Amino acid sequence: MKKRNVLLMAATAVLTLGAAVTSHAAGWTMEDGAWVYEDTSGYLVYNEWRRGADNLWRYLDSYGHMAVSSWVDEVYYVDENGIMVSGGWRQLDTSPEGNTDQAYWYYFQDNGKAVSESWKKIDGKWYHFDSDCIMETGWVDDDMYFCGEDGAAVTGWGRLYPPEDTDDYWYTDPFYEGDGTYWYYFNSSGKKYVPTDSREYTEKRIDGAYYCFDSTGRMQTGWVPYDGDEDISKYRFYGSDGKVVTGWYTAYPPERLASNYESEVEWFYFDKNGRPKVAETDGELTTKDFVKINNKSYLFNANGNPVYGLQKVKAADSDNYYYYYFDEVDRTALTGRKQIEEGDGTTVTYYFSSTGRGYTGVYSGSLYYNGKLQKAEDGTRYQVIDLDGKYYLVNTSGRVTKSSSGVKDADGNKFVTGTNGIVLKKNGEEYNGEGSVAPEPPYLW
Repeated sequence: MKKRNVLLMAATAVLTLGAAVTSHAAGWTMEDGAWVYEDTSGYLVYNEWRRGADNLWRYLDSYGHMAVSSWVDEVYYVDENGIMVSGGWRQLDTSPEGNTDQAYWYYFQDNGKAVSESWKKIDGKWYHFDSDCIMETGWVDDDMYFCGEDGAAVTGWGRLYPPEDTDDYWYTDPFYEGDGTYWYYFNSSGKKYVPTDSREYTEKRIDGAYYCFDSTGRMQTGWVPYDGDEDISKYRFYGSDGKVVTGWYTAYPPERLASNYESEVEWFYFDKNGRPKVAETDGELTTKDFVKINNKSYLFNANGNPVYGLQKVKAADSDNYYYYYFDEVDRTALTGRKQIEEGDGTTVTYYFSSTGRGYTGVYSGSLYYNGKLQKAEDGTRYQVIDLDGKYYLVNTSGRVTKSSSGVKDADGNKFVTGTNGIVLKKNGEEYNGEGSVAPEPPYLW
């Protein structure tokens, strides 16, 4: 009976011991100077996450030790206390691939994952992270974005060095006077503005002004062959601030077209869209090429320059020609009576109508042809000028002679004129134009 009781007590002890083993309390414990985690069976946990009493996550490595100051699964990081970093920035001198040559910034999301190979908007700014979770700076994402030293994507204007794989204009373009940097424009999400089609250049309106960008996004200044480079009408001119120039402007002509110009610096006029005013017709100028600017008339040639001096202009709707005189300083078409120096150094009187056209006919008692005053040759006293089949008698001062009783020239010929100065009789006979001369045309340089 006593032996039976001993056996019963032994069996009870085994069950009790078995129950104690299966109900082992899981939790953290220190082992050989390292924290470990034992499960309910008393076994160490390996390569898994476990929470601590503070409800924060910790990681057990392949030895079962709590990891500290190390990366986990290449996207998580535990700090020096073994706690998983989450919900903010952390600067580290190590990456998922190992130690780095310097400290880099990382951003860990609320779930502990570091942002990798993507954009992340943080506190209203965009940041880009590479495959090692490192916050990037400089040109990123196919050189379509630029992140500053703080990692935030640049928006609006930025003066920057071009991406490394872009041709350096400062080296290849002898007319580039910068330090190797260029202006770029980035939209609100940080994306660089570049042409969306195959054009080499395109314009974009920014804050009410037009700017020009090339295929790499660089803002352009100076002459740009916007529609080609065959002639000046294809170009636009952009100031040092990048804005397209409108109105009057003096500039060096485009290098490719420089041989077409007389001077190193020329006047140009650009319309509201930045297009230079040029003659609409090839070859000779016509009245169709006139431009009104601030109620003043200008005439632009095929090079886009306002002409000056005496100009012969063909009528746009006929074979007639007219003469105009443009001031050498402000290039406007002059009106009224003007003294103009001709090729031999003599000064001749001209008269231009209110439209600027040289006057033909009698004005204030004097005879003009295409604006030029017609005078009898010195020593003749009087001379008959044939003006489109009308014969006017003028003296050496260009005054139209009106004499019903008659006047004699230096050769003794007597002329009788009507009240309009047209010759009626010569030496008592009806005048038929004999001895008349053609009007003297304006002198063109």
